[in-house]
Amino acid sequence: MTSVILDWLSAILRWAHVMAGIAWIGSSFFFIWLEASLKKRDGQAPGIQGETWMVHGGGFYLAEKYAVAPERMPDELHWFKYEAYFTLITGLLLLVVIYYLEAEAFLIDRDKVALSPLWASLLSAGSLAVAWFIYDAMCRSPLGQKTGWLAFWLFVEITAFTFFYHGIFSDRAAFLHVGAMIGTIMAASVFFVIIPNQKKVVADLVAGRKPDPALGKQAGQRSLHNNYLTLPVIFFMVSNHYPAMFGHPWSPLIALGVVIAGALVRHYFNVTNHGIVTWAAIASIPASVAVVIVLIIITAYRPDLRAGAGEVAFGDVQRIVDTHCVTCHSATPSHESFSEAPKGVAFDTADAIKLHAETIKAQTVLSDIMPLGNETGMTDNERRTLGAWIDQGAPLE
Repeated sequence: MTSVILDWLSAILRWAHVMAGIAWIGSSFFFIWLEASLKKRDGQAPGIQGETWMVHGGGFYLAEKYAVAPERMPDELHWFKYEAYFTLITGLLLLVVIYYLEAEAFLIDRDKVALSPLWASLLSAGSLAVAWFIYDAMCRSPLGQKTGWLAFWLFVEITAFTFFYHGIFSDRAAFLHVGAMIGTIMAASVFFVIIPNQKKVVADLVAGRKPDPALGKQAGQRSLHNNYLTLPVIFFMVSNHYPAMFGHPWSPLIALGVVIAGALVRHYFNVTNHGIVTWAAIASIPASVAVVIVLIIITAYRPDLRAGAGEVAFGDVQRIVDTHCVTCHSATPSHESFSEAPKGVAFDTADAIKLHAETIKAQTVLSDIMPLGNETGMTDNERRTLGAWIDQGAPLE
């Protein structure tokens, strides 16, 4: 019963996380585009920085932006904040349900660090908070006035946390935590900077004071950072379905390549939406494609686990599978975390093992994410044996 409840809870939280994320990132994309599309025209009211005309769904819309704020508060003001809040809340709850409550299966890798579930969970949650404080401190320091250097040091921070996560957590958890860390920075910017600054502007208007332009500038900076990070964070959130990426020995570099590729794509749109088409902006797309091609080449090749095993008999493969796989992947799993075979994949028969040979290759040869946390101690030699058998056509003789 407990496993069924956890499955439903996980599914509902994933659904809510995806829906909130769509709303948040969609509004982020829209407002960055809106900012870029503003045009100063003759006859605009005083204090208007620019305007843009839009057509959608059969209707025409006119949006104007004030350089700082209007002279008085409007009767209705629509806020864009709950999308970010609920994306963060549902994401953190997913971490709890999947990685903290099932830490032994999904978070801990005892071949890296023999953490207890409590310590692993505390390191996970604490690191997310620390990452935000570091980023916020950089933005508030003199470095925050230097866009290029700030972007560089933010990438250095992401790099440091990426290697930290891959050094202590399971490969799947480490890859996802890079996205969770970036997402936390993004949502915390909304909660601690963007919305508070907007509230201060509103309070000044209500009190009849002139708002401080610096407040809008600070909020705009954080919003632009969030925009550049959206594509990478989405990739990390769906990455747990692709073991060739997060289970590779070079997965930290793959993660950083994803950050670079996603940011390059957003850079192209952010620049061209202003109506500026430069060679640097145009080059960002082929540069992003080149980064992705390099990542594909890296993940497709694992010479350390594909060579040197020689001819392999199925009996050797059967022994490895029985030792390391059927505790979970069986019609009657003996692993305490599973009441049924994960994804319905069972290796109880020779035909079933052959049928799922390519899946075995992806999970244990091209990556080493299985067994979970390598709790059964599968060796590199055993992985080479499986890889050689599959490359030979997975014969059952």
